Amino acid sequence: MLVLSRKKNESIIIDDKIVITVIEIRGDKVRLGIEAPREVAIHRSEVRDAIAASEVAIAQIQEEPVSPQDSKEPSQIVEVTAMATPESVMSASDSVVR
Repeated sequence: MLVLSRKKNESIIIDDKIVITVIEIRGDKVRLGIEAPREVAIHRSEVRDAIAASEVAIAQIQEEPVSPQDSKEPSQIVEVTAMATPESVMSASDSVVR
């Protein structure tokens, strides 16, 4: 891991395509601004973990076999579980500007 020190309003440039700027330092929190091409996915680690977990859950659901008796009843009750998206997991202090 590369570790760099930056002060407020200083930046780091990655591959001439991504610019990370320290916007604000308040106590133990640092606000970063990230400029990147639209095709680059940018997530906080906990959001990416939630996305990965939901992808695994979807794959497991899709692999579950359906028994013949389940498919005969047209009036089946189907339970739907909402999955977390990056937008729904973002906290109120997060913002995206494109």
